[in-house]
Amino acid sequence: MVETQKQAPKNSFLRLLKAVFWSFFGVRRRSDLENDASLNPLHLIAAGVIGAVLFIVVLLVVVRAVVG
Repeated sequence: MVETQKQAPKNSFLRLLKAVFWSFFGVRRRSDLENDASLNPLHLIAAGVIGAVLFIVVLLVVVRAVVG
């Protein structure tokens, strides 16, 4: 019982990252989408914003490396 409680936040955090990652590509399974109802919406929004910022930073670094 204690092990389940310790792994629940980690599992939920990994599920959150997985949901945001695959959503950036627009590829989601229906079963995963239905399971995402248990994720915290504020955490999803924050992870999405952070993911978008990281994506833009990576694009800028790649462009500067190619151009300069």
